[in-house]
Amino acid sequence: MTTLARLQTILINNYPLKREALAPDVLLADMEIDSLGVMELFFSIEDEFKLSVPNDKQDLKTIGDVVDYIDRLIAEQHGAGSAIDTATGAAS
Repeated sequence: MTTLARLQTILINNYPLKREALAPDVLLADMEIDSLGVMELFFSIEDEFKLSVPNDKQDLKTIGDVVDYIDRLIAEQHGAGSAIDTATGAAS
């Protein structure tokens, strides 16, 4: 399963959203996810991806930005060989 698909599942489980409405270019603000919602999303991301999300301020505006951020954290925390190609789901 790709990073995008896993993130979509998290969003579907926490918000009244449909998978087809969760394309990479969709703005978080358009989904009415505020800063508190982003914090809650990060907790779910930590659980799903077994990551530690730093408290630093990130400029994440779209679903694609979040996917890229997750992939970057995976590479940093689990080694570069663990990064997942967001299009194919294959490890890179």
